[in-house]
Amino acid sequence: MSKYKIVVCDHIHQAGLDFLQKQNDVEFVNYSNLKKDELLEKLKDADVAITRSSTDVDEKFINAASKLKAVVRAGVGVDNVDIDACSKKGIIVMNVPTANTIAAVELTMAHIINSVRNFPGANNQLKKERIWKREDWYGTELKGKTIGIVGFGNIGSKVAARAKAFEMEVIAYDPYVKDSTIIDAGVICAKHIDDILKCDIITVHTPKNSETKNMITKNEIAKMKDGVILINCARGGLYNEDDILEAAKSKKIRWLGLDVFNKEPAIDNPLLDLDNIYVTPHIGANTLESQEKIALQAASIAVESARGSSYPNALNLAIKENEIPAFIKPYLDLSQKLAFFLSQITKEAIRSINITCSGKLTPYAESFGTFAALGMLKHSLGDSINYVNALFVAKDRGINININTKDSLSSVYKNLITIEITTIEKTISISGCVFDDDKLRIIYINGFCIDVEPSGKIILFRNTDVPGVIGNVGKIMENHNINITDFRLGRNKEVKEALAVIIVDDDITDNILDELRNIKACISVGYAIL
Repeated sequence: MSKYKIVVCDHIHQAGLDFLQKQNDVEFVNYSNLKKDELLEKLKDADVAITRSSTDVDEKFINAASKLKAVVRAGVGVDNVDIDACSKKGIIVMNVPTANTIAAVELTMAHIINSVRNFPGANNQLKKERIWKREDWYGTELKGKTIGIVGFGNIGSKVAARAKAFEMEVIAYDPYVKDSTIIDAGVICAKHIDDILKCDIITVHTPKNSETKNMITKNEIAKMKDGVILINCARGGLYNEDDILEAAKSKKIRWLGLDVFNKEPAIDNPLLDLDNIYVTPHIGANTLESQEKIALQAASIAVESARGSSYPNALNLAIKENEIPAFIKPYLDLSQKLAFFLSQITKEAIRSINITCSGKLTPYAESFGTFAALGMLKHSLGDSINYVNALFVAKDRGINININTKDSLSSVYKNLITIEITTIEKTISISGCVFDDDKLRIIYINGFCIDVEPSGKIILFRNTDVPGVIGNVGKIMENHNINITDFRLGRNKEVKEALAVIIVDDDITDNILDELRNIKACISVGYAIL
């Protein structure tokens, strides 16, 4: 079996490299130490590239990587990736948006706490000047202060939770988040950004785009309290630097806490000359924990996209980003994975696919068709199928795609996506949901209750529910030196059957599947790689 080639263009944590090394169907090459002109010469056979900020994915890069299917940006920002050029070449661009969430949240809190207590000043006076003057360092308390948060996504919402723990009054403004989401978090929902400008402390947590660039200028500053505190650990350019410089000089802004700047490295920025500013050199993601998470997630995404099972966090999909809320996107990924899984299990010509959404997914049900169709056809058509042509190819093949909605499919799981594939021989269905922190889970397979992550090398084993089956399966795995990493069992007492989902570290051959089929109690065996 030929292997997928994944190239690592920039330095990532060793944990990510170790993950790639363990994948039997992946050839990975670490080019992070190469000069960029030398790197271009090595990209010809790459299926997926993992990059960071040091590598520009531009026209030269794209032309050199003639087989490239996907680019994974190991981090949040994709300023160095030409997404339009990638889209024209059919290259999917993905990032890792949540791995550094806690690191960014905690750095924001560090800037906020410093802004009211000025730790650097006290530290420098004592350590460098050897002066002990407690009277120089009267600060203020966070308790009872009002903090305004612009952007209530992964980071902004967690900053709000921590601010509430300090007994602050929290106001948030985010026109792309439902009011109920903000209110349910115990936060005051601002109807307009002007409501935020009245706060004691203001912090921004939005992407940088045409709408948010220079969102705070001298006009907004004029509406703020005298002595306001501004924090920015998100993106340079959200505050107009010329305007905040003048406001900080006049002490209209009492304190600035900045981790990001318009132009970086910001070693010559005039803001650095002010005494009432505390700066850090864009270290929002710089924790050991976040770097390990970023590397592992980037490596996992690279493997999944190489295999074609899904494209998590894709930035150039065939959907209108501004019409799809953030909580829907993991479900789109999940629908593709579920269909991809079923197509490998059935290995038969598919006649129809039914997609049923419930709960809060129902208003966006039509968005799931493309993703499920791609997952369904990927196993048989490989690289010839993509987000653009999936629905057309399905139609040409006579495959009916039906999309249904229900208020609720389960009293336990309010938001469920169910994929049902029908072939000439049988019908098989699978349901899944997304837990907190975007954890994808398979919940039901053909009516059997199974809670398992849709990832890795998966054996689906159905049998009559009699003693000794698990032992027989384990013995076969042992005989072939196959390590079982997860074993989940669902039972149907009415029909006296059981269904096992077995996740393994190693490749499963046809011979092993035949041995499993020869177990007396076996009804069916399937195998899929996600």
